[in-house]
Amino acid sequence: MRKFSLFNEEKLRALGILDWGYTEEAIPLSLDRYEKWTDDFNHGPLNYLNDHRKELRRDLRHVFPEFQSALVFLFSYQEAKKWLLEEKRYEVAGYTLGFEGEDYHRALKNRLDQVVSSLDIPDIKFFYSLDAQPILERDLAYRAGLGWFGKNSMLINKKEGSYFIIGSVLLNQKLPLDKTTPDVDHCGNCTACADACPTNAIDVETRTINAPLCISTFTIEIFKEVDAPEGFDKSRGEIFGCDICQDICPWNRKPLSRVIGELKLKDSLSYLKEWLFWPSSKLTSFIQNESNRSFRKKLFGTPFDRPGKEGWLKNLKARINSKRNDL
Repeated sequence: MRKFSLFNEEKLRALGILDWGYTEEAIPLSLDRYEKWTDDFNHGPLNYLNDHRKELRRDLRHVFPEFQSALVFLFSYQEAKKWLLEEKRYEVAGYTLGFEGEDYHRALKNRLDQVVSSLDIPDIKFFYSLDAQPILERDLAYRAGLGWFGKNSMLINKKEGSYFIIGSVLLNQKLPLDKTTPDVDHCGNCTACADACPTNAIDVETRTINAPLCISTFTIEIFKEVDAPEGFDKSRGEIFGCDICQDICPWNRKPLSRVIGELKLKDSLSYLKEWLFWPSSKLTSFIQNESNRSFRKKLFGTPFDRPGKEGWLKNLKARINSKRNDL
């Protein structure tokens, strides 16, 4: 059975799925690289990548003992990214406004539910993987033939670029599908991503990120007041996440040029657009005057909730110090 005969492709597109693949391989192909990366402490403050869950990432059967196969899906946030690139606003990662502004863990769990409900397979059992589980998801997508590891460590799909979130379903059965092979490298001699990174966080030789230098780590994962990584003053003044290495990638040009949909946010989250156009001083003053509880309540259910009030003020201060006080 070829893969396109398992699902209604039109339905998958309606769910924002750009592509999908299948694999029966339980062990990551990049396991040695991941272990060396953590052994060298390049994960920095991301301790969850080097604690007891490290052992679980070595084999999908450690997470789902009944594992026999996996379906891997690429969920698009291209519409959000295109809008952010076209508008003059704060620099935030594209995924934050994808999925109608909702936290993608929640939004994509609902979409995976819809995908699984269409599987008419007796005695099927499944386990979802959505970035919160101890699974090397980019490697899983790589095994499923959905792309290659770019020099910025992102999974890049030859047709769809890298503006997507990976969501997977581990199954307790093998499916009668054609097996796929990992894609070959299509980066060639290009080093645009590393050349554009203002903090020199990208190691093109190992295709990994030095997390302590990464702007995404600084703006999303560090909640307390610390100095911005060296080179941040040369950035675009990011306040949540960073897409510099993706925005410069040649493989993302055609996918964005094909986007015809418009950015959609849930009615309850429409205020996010307004915030992104406020001057830094106004947004800073607003957050300072909010209680921690009130601020978290406003952002609850969105990706922006993660750093909390203190983390947001830290990010805005770094932006102001980088001479990008206003839009």
